[in-house]
Amino acid sequence: MRILVTGGLGFIGSNLVFHLLTKYPDAKVSNIDNLSIGANPLNLRDLRHNDRYCFVKGDISNIKHVVELVREQDAIINCAAETHVDRSIANPFPFMKSNTLGTLTLLDAVRKNNLKLRLVHVSTDEVYGDVPRGSFSEDSPLKPSSPYAASKAAADMLALAYHRTYALDVLITRCTNNYGPFQHPEKLIPKTIIRAHRNLPVPIYGEGKQIRDWIYVQDHCEALTQVLKSGRPGEVYNISAGKEIQNIEVAEKILELMDKPKELLQLVEDRPGHDFRYSLDSSKIRSELGWRPTHTFESALEKTVDWYLNNERIWKLKAPSKMLHPTPWKLKW
Repeated sequence: MRILVTGGLGFIGSNLVFHLLTKYPDAKVSNIDNLSIGANPLNLRDLRHNDRYCFVKGDISNIKHVVELVREQDAIINCAAETHVDRSIANPFPFMKSNTLGTLTLLDAVRKNNLKLRLVHVSTDEVYGDVPRGSFSEDSPLKPSSPYAASKAAADMLALAYHRTYALDVLITRCTNNYGPFQHPEKLIPKTIIRAHRNLPVPIYGEGKQIRDWIYVQDHCEALTQVLKSGRPGEVYNISAGKEIQNIEVAEKILELMDKPKELLQLVEDRPGHDFRYSLDSSKIRSELGWRPTHTFESALEKTVDWYLNNERIWKLKAPSKMLHPTPWKLKW
């Protein structure tokens, strides 16, 4: 099987490339990445001599490039995306180009080539907005709060439209918050680990009571391979581990694992439109495809802390200088 992973130098993409090469010994994996802010060339450096892996520097919004590339594939998993919500608030345009136009370009490349391949579009729980109580199902209305979430929701609608209009074999996955190796240092868990290791203040938005459902990235990758293998065309699959926890509790658990004082936590001014709680009902993928998460939050968080403490050469390449030094955040009090 020939599989194209888009955005394979990003967090989820890098983990997925390793997972696919391990799970499918006969698979050949191509990775197209434009080396934007979320990409780290060191993530897959260990594969540079692997003859089942091929890296292609390119942008999925470039139709000519994509058309040629998809002709050689049996399946596509679209992980390419600009994902940092704060950056989307500051400048939405790169998010529309990568997340929306990029997805449209992939879909149209498959259509123009009249290819009978499967395209798994990796989306996010943020397209639903926040939920005060209960959990979102795949049929819940979309209500994105940030430009990032809106760009992903638009891409989802295009994917479903191409399935219905052109009968493309397209599926959508929406996952909760991931954590694990190769995540960008600006995200909550890596940022907490890195700054705590350096005994620097760890910024927490607002009161830190925002609730997220956390899933270890390896469990997410396994879910994606199950959807690729057995999912139904035109369907949406929610992916979640059912581990809801407040952001400040996550940070406190990390400090406890690292034997650091809680006084390092520093409440700062909240970001605009910050969703309070995300929660997904993943019973569909569990019942239809037999997927289950296999990692507990506590054990996988400990693995994640160890990875960041032992792989500075990888994450430091993408760490903004302000992360590694005292930073003048606007304090909440």
